[in-house]
Amino acid sequence: QVQLVESGGGLVQAGGSLRLSCSASGRVFAVDAMAWYRQTPGDQRELVAQITRGGSITYAESLKGRFTISKENTPSTTTIYLQMNSLKPEDTAVYYCNALSTNRFYWGQGTQVTVSS
Repeated sequence: QVQLVESGGGLVQAGGSLRLSCSASGRVFAVDAMAWYRQTPGDQRELVAQITRGGSITYAESLKGRFTISKENTPSTTTIYLQMNSLKPEDTAVYYCNALSTNRFYWGQGTQVTVSS
């Protein structure tokens, strides 16, 4: 089992920045990749960025250059961050942390990001 706890969402004006954090605990040694997804009402959850155990990074094409994913490991936890710059109203969504471990996906509870115009 992997437990995910997210933090860092909130309300920000357009053009501002936010940093999201997601701390994974439990069987973190078996986590192959972690990612951020986002979802707006009525839409499917979409990938924002992913980082693998080896450090390979993938971004949604439309977000390259504004969002940055990074990772920090300790012996018992892995924390990923999503630095979001130059935020736009269309970035408003619930952002979810995701972990892939032994072919199973784990999800965080989600954190709301609201960008006002």
